[in-house]
Order: sequence, then C-alpha cells, then structure tokens
Amino acid sequence: MKMHVIAIDNTFIASSSHYQFVVKGLLLLAILINFYVSDAQAGIRQYSADLNSSSWQLANDSRLQCTLAHQIPHYGQAKFSAKASRQLNMEFELDMMLLPDNYSLAQVRSESPKWRPGYGGRVLADMKLYKQFNPSLPKKVAWTMLSELEQGMSPTFYYNDWYSKQDKISVGLSTARFKNAYQNFVACVGNLLNYSFDDIAFTVLNYQSNSDNFTKASQRRIDMIREYLSLDPNLELVLVDAYSDSYGGRWSNFKLSEKRALKIRDYFVNNGIDASRIEAKGYGEKRHIASNDTTLGRGKNRRVVIQMQKL
Repeated sequence: MKMHVIAIDNTFIASSSHYQFVVKGLLLLAILINFYVSDAQAGIRQYSADLNSSSWQLANDSRLQCTLAHQIPHYGQAKFSAKASRQLNMEFELDMMLLPDNYSLAQVRSESPKWRPGYGGRVLADMKLYKQFNPSLPKKVAWTMLSELEQGMSPTFYYNDWYSKQDKISVGLSTARFKNAYQNFVACVGNLLNYSFDDIAFTVLNYQSNSDNFTKASQRRIDMIREYLSLDPNLELVLVDAYSDSYGGRWSNFKLSEKRALKIRDYFVNNGIDASRIEAKGYGEKRHIASNDTTLGRGKNRRVVIQMQKL
C-alpha cells in the first residue's frame, strides 16, 4: 500500500476556506477507510435459490386452504397462505430450519434480481423475529410481496445473525418459476369457502312446527356444514343433539326429536361422511331454552344443536 503525505503550509493554502476544504477531504478519507475495514470484518451469509434450483409449489389446494410454498436451499421455506373465511385473508411465514434465539427485527426489501440490473430496491416492511418462533407477516405486506414477485422483483430479508454479531443474513425469494404457480394460487384463493370452521363449529338449527323439516335459514346452514365436513378430514366428531317443544305428548315429542337427529345423521352419511364420526341423540322436551307458552318460544325449543370437534 502506498502512503501519501499531504503537506500543508502557507505556500499551498492561500486562505482559511481552502484549509477547511483540505481538512474535510482528509476526514472523508478516514471515514471511507473505516467503512471498508468494518465491512471486511463483517460476513454476509446469503440464502436464495438459483435459476436451476428455484421452485414454487401449490402445497395446499382446497376450498379450505391455499398455500404457495418456495424452498430456500440450506435455510427453510417461504409460505404464503390463505384460509376459508368470511373475509379475504393472507399470511406470509418464513419457516426457518434454525429458529431465532432472541428477539430482533428483519428489514424486508424488494430487490432487483441479478439478471435485472439497474432497477432500484425499496423497503416493504419490518418483520419481528421472536425467540423460537417462525416469523410471519400480515395480509397487506404478504400481498405486496406477491405483487413484487409478479413484477420480477425479489423480496429479501436482512437481519443480524443472533449467534454471531459480526455476521449479517440475507434471505431472498427467487422469481424463477413463480408466475404459473402464482396464477394457480390466485385461482385457489378465489375458490375458498366464504366461511370458516369457527362460523359453523356450534350451530343451532330450527324446525317448522310439528315437522322434521328445517326452516329455510336452517336448511342453508346445514348445507354449509355438510360441505365443510366433506372437505375437512381433521374433524374428529360431530355431535347432533335434537330437542322438541312441549306441544303434544311427551313420548311422541321424544320420538320426534330422535327422528330429527337420525335424519341429520343420515343426511351427512349419504353425502359421504363416515358414520363413525357422527353421534346423534334425541332429548325430546328436555332442556328448553324459551317459554312454550308462545309460538316464538316453541319455535326456539324445536331445535337441533350441532357441535364439531377437530383432532
């Protein structure tokens, strides 16, 4: 390395302003030297799939859940997921092979890939890293990341390594082979049920007077339950409890409630639901929830309660 000595005397510096300019130049040189020395001491570990190894897959493709997954070699997996719900939802999860050991923040940037030089990047969000948990991002940021990938940009995560303070981590999502998988993912999201398990896990159905026929609202509801049962294999047990009002004889009401419960069980079984997953019982006039002295009260008592439990 060559050493340069700068001589400063009255011959070369004619004014105080010229002197200040030289001093600022020396300070800038010192800052740059310190920056390059610090950068050389710090290591940057980069994780991303190259053009040959990059893949995007529709890991879940049903009316209950859609998941778009991207494998990051030697690091883990990036996953975009949406679930059946009344409202459009989305979540991004960074599934790490080595979970964080303490709390910190990662900056999420949209970067231009190597094959697209000249495009500037931008900050999308900050992502919280929790100890021993996979980090995630909410709906708005997740959709923004998907939009950036669709435009050929690479969402990239930057954070300090929690095991080596000198090291920095860079995790990039590859755009290679993204578009076809993304189109299939969007189609899956558009086909999700517009209700979730929580919406139907506890349902009360009502009957027409002296009949085992549902009201119109209850018929729509049981059709929703039947559809969900046919799609979700993780539902372990469906309890069907039928009740009657006190109009008529007690024994006939008990038999009517049994008939109602068994009719629902048969409805589910005939639509492909395993009979071992369903328990149906009739309770007759027991456990009224309203007065039987009014038409409205008796209508509330003529009911079936369906409860569903997951594995």
